[in-house]
Amino acid sequence: MRKIVLMGRSECGKTTLTQALRGEKIEYHKTQYVNNFDVVIDTPGEYAQTKHLGYALALYSYEADVVGLLLSSTEPYSLYPPNVTPMANREVIGIVTKVDVEGGNPERAKRWLELAGCKKIFFVNSKANEGIPELLEYLREEGDVMPWE
Repeated sequence: MRKIVLMGRSECGKTTLTQALRGEKIEYHKTQYVNNFDVVIDTPGEYAQTKHLGYALALYSYEADVVGLLLSSTEPYSLYPPNVTPMANREVIGIVTKVDVEGGNPERAKRWLELAGCKKIFFVNSKANEGIPELLEYLREEGDVMPWE
């Protein structure tokens, strides 16, 4: 399984997605530090929101095969500048979270991630396990056995 580092602002759903990808019970937990698991790196939102802490995200991207930029469908703006993905020397994908939340706008979030440079975008509702199997399949490497097989 390819390893993914999840990046995004606070409360965009990184930790909930981490729990879903790992098959854990979904419980709210505020990430205070970088959690480096077997196939996912969960980062605090403050790292993406603060310039000097952002350098740590660059370092942790070297630990992963894929960079996942998360953007909640409820966001009033995008944290990511246009065409930012070439700054990473890893594959960068977009992940729209909270697609089920009333008042959210998943299509707007998708457009913002495309503007940032994401070519592949996933829509997830971590609590209902929607989009999780597709994301896991995307991260799968030849020979990996998935939990549902």
